Amino acid sequence: MNQEFLLQLITAPVVTEKSSIAADLNNQYVFKVSNTANKTEIKAAVEKLFDVTVESVKTLNVKGKTKRFGKGLGKRSDVKKAYVRIKSGQEIEFVSA
Repeated sequence: MNQEFLLQLITAPVVTEKSSIAADLNNQYVFKVSNTANKTEIKAAVEKLFDVTVESVKTLNVKGKTKRFGKGLGKRSDVKKAYVRIKSGQEIEFVSA
């Protein structure tokens, strides 16, 4: 897999209270990923981009909510999230600008 393909798989890190607790307790990090990405591709992308050893990957699909926009109805887009557990002793630093 080439570098460009791996960069397109991982969309963004998910930084919430729940993901912070998972990072502290279980050494897990949460990422938004492409809807077509599978676990082996996500593992390869995280290992290559962040230079860590991945132990396991769990994925889940979050369905977009239906919302009202004025008189009409709209739908938020569906998102796929990946919970990535890395080897103990390693960590991923997210730089906030």
